[in-house]
Amino acid sequence: MTDKELINKAAEMTKKSYVPYSHFHVGAALLCSDGTVYTGCNIENSAFGVTICAERVAMFKAVSEGHTDFEKIAIMGGRNGVIEDYCPPCGSCRQVMTEFGDLEKFKILLANADGEIKEYSLNEILPLSFGKEKL
Repeated sequence: MTDKELINKAAEMTKKSYVPYSHFHVGAALLCSDGTVYTGCNIENSAFGVTICAERVAMFKAVSEGHTDFEKIAIMGGRNGVIEDYCPPCGSCRQVMTEFGDLEKFKILLANADGEIKEYSLNEILPLSFGKEKL
């Protein structure tokens, strides 16, 4: 699967977001090493602390189906469903990514409205991470 195809899947998922409070739609598409793709959208709750991000939805769906070897994740988002700028993952999602993604090999793809894609390693977006190797 190309990066553009993965980005398109993430963009499509923004339409399925449940965001009655923030109105900030986010979609994610996660590519597993065997080529399987899992998607997710953010899902808000009136008890804000139990809201879940699109990235974690995609990752938890994959894990629940037995996949834990991830290559890359594409993320897109924007207020009122309008994608304008890059939408980086929050700190909680970055921490979950460290559980399953190799710090150098796992890639995070972000795209803007012009279709420009930025690619980061997990280590670049979460330097000095705390992972299972520390336990």
